[in-house]
Amino acid sequence: MSSNHFETNAIRGQMKRTEQREHSAPLFLTSSFVFPGPEQMELAFQGGTDDNIYSRYSNPNTDELIQKVCAMEGAEDGFALASGMSAVFASMAAFLKAGDHVLASRAVFGSTHQILTELLPRWGITHSYVDPLDVGSWAAHLQPSTKMLVLETPSNPGLQLIDLEAAGDFAKAHGLIFNVDNCFATPYLQQPGRYGAGLIVHSATKWMDGQGRVLGGIVAGKADLIEELRFFCRHTGPAMSPFNAWVLSKSLETLSVRMDRHCASALEIAKWLEARPEVERVHYPHLESHPQYALAKMQMKQGGGIVAFDLKGGLEAGRQFLSRIQMCSLSSNLGDTRTIVTHPATTTHSKLSEADRASVGIGPGMIRISVGLEHVEDIRQDLAQALEA
Repeated sequence: MSSNHFETNAIRGQMKRTEQREHSAPLFLTSSFVFPGPEQMELAFQGGTDDNIYSRYSNPNTDELIQKVCAMEGAEDGFALASGMSAVFASMAAFLKAGDHVLASRAVFGSTHQILTELLPRWGITHSYVDPLDVGSWAAHLQPSTKMLVLETPSNPGLQLIDLEAAGDFAKAHGLIFNVDNCFATPYLQQPGRYGAGLIVHSATKWMDGQGRVLGGIVAGKADLIEELRFFCRHTGPAMSPFNAWVLSKSLETLSVRMDRHCASALEIAKWLEARPEVERVHYPHLESHPQYALAKMQMKQGGGIVAFDLKGGLEAGRQFLSRIQMCSLSSNLGDTRTIVTHPATTTHSKLSEADRASVGIGPGMIRISVGLEHVEDIRQDLAQALEA
């Protein structure tokens, strides 16, 4: 792909046109591909060509999507998977074996927590949680078998940030695979590869699609690591469908435009919430009141489309607030054109103990808002009536 600006690469990064001379990339809804002869087929299976063999391995639509994301992230290679969580799981399972140990930020998504605490231990893989705000304390948790560092920044839903430069230096110094979930920021706002991340994970279901239509996951990163991940995925089967890849590739054409609007509205909503008497605290990276505001300004282009806030009154206040919402959607998803409100303590992070939630800043009255593309005043009015009620 060319060295054009981010926005241009997102639009012009397309597969080679077919003989039909189409302007928009076509769909390749096929499970398999044919060869002109046995020699070419044998060579493809031996890895001697880049020919498509089977859509579980590769497909022109998934290839186009991967190339776009790699250009956005500055990554060498990537692989497209069926969902965000399949990408998270594969980014760990492809590299870990019995006896290995993982360091992970304590502030991770609920299902990532379940992988670390419930699934990986079945295969003899252990983990230690580290304080995302104190990189200097991480070395105390290292073991001789520590192989990977798994981080999420900004975190879901508390919007805690991790200093990526310090984390990258730590991973390099200790020979760890540096694995960063970049879903909340998107490659438009933050590129972990600049700080040494070897694996960059996205739930493409979220901001990359941006319209609540399809599931998808992406892992981008260093070529040698992606080659190992590709081997794992080819033989375990979590491939993205060509149709979803086609949708997501088209969605990426408008990622920058959408994120500019999401971020601008989110910042406005965050500032407005800070002045509300019903609100105890607002979490948003580009608010000056955020404890890591300086770090956010340094490593994130804008603050993102997620705002979290703590209601006075705790759990019951959170339930009452959601019961009064009218226009905004009640959903566990995020990154949609439609504004979504979620109560993490009873939904996305309900599997965590109360103590674990508290340790990563998720209080019983926390509300997560995925700020959509509606007029910001209409979003604010719906939130206001729910708060007042």
